[in-house]
Amino acid sequence: MDLLNLEIFQSVARNQSISGAAKELQYAQSNITTRIQQLEAEFETTLLYRHNRGVTLTDKGHTLLAYSERILSLIEEMNNEVTDSQTIKGKLNIGYIETTAAIRLPKLISKFHKSFPKVELALTSGVSEGNFNAVLQHELDGAFIADAIYHDDLIQTKFVDEELILITNTQVAQGITLDKLNNCTILVFHKGCAYRKKLEDFLHSQWIVPKKTMEFGSLDAIMGCVSAGLGVTMMPRSLVKRYILNGSDLQHIFPKFNVNVTTMFIHRKDKYISPALSKLLDMIKKGSSL
Repeated sequence: MDLLNLEIFQSVARNQSISGAAKELQYAQSNITTRIQQLEAEFETTLLYRHNRGVTLTDKGHTLLAYSERILSLIEEMNNEVTDSQTIKGKLNIGYIETTAAIRLPKLISKFHKSFPKVELALTSGVSEGNFNAVLQHELDGAFIADAIYHDDLIQTKFVDEELILITNTQVAQGITLDKLNNCTILVFHKGCAYRKKLEDFLHSQWIVPKKTMEFGSLDAIMGCVSAGLGVTMMPRSLVKRYILNGSDLQHIFPKFNVNVTTMFIHRKDKYISPALSKLLDMIKKGSSL
């Protein structure tokens, strides 16, 4: 078996498209297609469903992905153990949530890159639930999530504690009461976001049903619309302070209903901890000092 075929297969699975893998690996699409066809011929099975949006793994494809992760991890472990080089290198695929990227991640990544410039970091944005599933499915080496999500196959490392606060703009905040939230619009990320879940749980505990829920794909879009008076959201206090300093019209409402959340970093128990991942974990454990 050609191990390069497994690496290409992993890239196709990660990008969910032939073209995405070709771009990531800088190969011609025809080369990627040929390599996948070689794997399918070798195993005498279909590994991918092709459709207009890209590709989806078959059941056998998911099985191969799990085995390929183990095989390539063992090879990486072998190379690291046998070689005499002390240089920390390799590639890490890390998932993050936008709020972590906006507040904490830049310092961590900058410090890591300066310390280990030979490590290639690939960073992917997602909501907590999506990052959780991507780590479980071997699509990411590790990921940041908001709040602990327990699973027998995962190890969680605390990164930092955050305080979530309810915010709107100053005009909407004037005279606002809990019961008036029934007539408000809440602005949130897509389902699977831990902050959205915290906000929805709070509203449910107060018997509040907002008039409308608007979903956004980016942090700046949510904060910009809140600042413009479109509605209410729940975000980390440290993040809100930064937006206020940058001129956003935001106001903290209902201080006694603040919610605490811990940003965690997760990775699989059965995954080989490469020197690069080990160094990243060491820095994450010191997250509160970054």
